[in-house]
Amino acid sequence: MLRITAAESQVMEALWRRGAMTSDEIVAEVGASQAWGEATVKTLVNRLLKKKAIESARDGGRHSYRPLLARADYVQAEGQGRLDRLFDGQLAPLVSHFAGHHALKPDDIARLKTVVGRMDDGR
Repeated sequence: MLRITAAESQVMEALWRRGAMTSDEIVAEVGASQAWGEATVKTLVNRLLKKKAIESARDGGRHSYRPLLARADYVQAEGQGRLDRLFDGQLAPLVSHFAGHHALKPDDIARLKTVVGRMDDGR
């Protein structure tokens, strides 16, 4: 799976939210939210192009960029990688760790129970 840095993921998040965007639109959205200049954002776009996480197409004389990597695939791979590295691939120690360090809201507990219930049912 592609290794996308935290900075590059800001560009990816913008593209996942909005779909195809021009360079100027990416700079305006990502640059403003991160206080990055145009050169920084364009460097991130070029890195993502080289990694084949996004592609570029001519659109009315301007380049537009769109993600080639689906957000769900990225989240799955990143999550699994962290789970493997930090908890030996085991989900229960991860949940136990976070539950021991963060107060769970009743809604969170209900959602976890639903997930476990589905797993018990083989879904």
